[in-house]
Amino acid sequence: MNSDKKGFSALLEILVVSTKLGLTSFGGPVAHLGYFHEEYVRRRKWLDEKSYADLVALCQFLPGPASSQVGIGIGMMRDGLLGGIVSFLGFTLPSVIALIVFALILQGLDIANAGWIHGLKIVAVAVVAHAIMGMAEKLTPDLKRKAIALFALVATLLWQTAFTQVGVILISGLVGYLLYKQHHEDEPSRMLFPISKRFAVICLSLFFSLLIVLPILREITEQNWVALFDSFYRSGSLVFGGGHVVLPLLEREFVPTGWLSEEAFLAGYGAAQAVPGPLFTFAAYIGAVINGWQGGLLATFAIFLPAFLLIAGTLPFWDVLRRNSKVKGALMGVNAAVVGILISAFYHPIWTSSILAPIDFAFAAILFSMLVYWKLPPWVIVVTGAIGGMLLAFV
Repeated sequence: MNSDKKGFSALLEILVVSTKLGLTSFGGPVAHLGYFHEEYVRRRKWLDEKSYADLVALCQFLPGPASSQVGIGIGMMRDGLLGGIVSFLGFTLPSVIALIVFALILQGLDIANAGWIHGLKIVAVAVVAHAIMGMAEKLTPDLKRKAIALFALVATLLWQTAFTQVGVILISGLVGYLLYKQHHEDEPSRMLFPISKRFAVICLSLFFSLLIVLPILREITEQNWVALFDSFYRSGSLVFGGGHVVLPLLEREFVPTGWLSEEAFLAGYGAAQAVPGPLFTFAAYIGAVINGWQGGLLATFAIFLPAFLLIAGTLPFWDVLRRNSKVKGALMGVNAAVVGILISAFYHPIWTSSILAPIDFAFAAILFSMLVYWKLPPWVIVVTGAIGGMLLAFV
């Protein structure tokens, strides 16, 4: 009975924390990693810096929404499969509900250019800058790792393709292995992951099976809901580089086929930028336009299912790998590269789309000071940013 209460208490805590993040995490996947770092690593200490960096590195390898996979992984490490599901629901449902509502009653509004949205973009600048400072201090302590981070920064800024990040991480892993294969450091803390390797293999098998079976079912049945599920599942399975990369894939799936007009697609894109949480929830908007709220929920389930199967299928093996002496050096290089990738994304798109005038920079400095030096809660920063953005619109 006590263990049941403890399990319920842990799940409730995960739900409350992830829902708070789902309601306040504006600014896209890199900003989400900053919010997660602040909440899960700095404040609650659910995992240490190295474990968090390793988890981020793994999710950069996998296709799908990296920030959502990090959130799912933290939930699973906290309380198993149910913890991962609850963490996903808390972080995702606020924006899913908002986008379904937008699809049903608010199509055509120019939400993307609202003043409070600009303020929330400036909040993302402060949050990501804070996260980068903390991670850089821990993960690039020497000149060699600083050089790897610089390489990752330059490469991802100059060659912005869907596969650049994966290539940079692979090269950095190889360089890290060559430089640090004889390096000895403290044993990394064990990442608790109460899911069996057998279940992990089932998840990976299901991931690949659905990729093969769904297109066949689509042709055989000619059912609209099967076609919808297939399109969203395939889009969620084949995307590297985060939410922004999935948008052209979804456009190709639904606009030329006549399921969605170009105008409706662009209106939904504006709405997706306006809500917190993962950009993959744009699928909820498309599904709702096509088939009401039921279509929105089906689309959400289909596009996030690959991410869930991949993180559940790889994490049980990840802890063993990262503790292997032959892998540690490679991970040191990969973690340094993640810092460079985050700095690159901090500049573009976060900085370039947010800091448009000197007053924006001044406001970002105020928000950064509130977060770092006055140590105010992130939700206070978000509210201040939204109000400040509305006031800046009149300047």
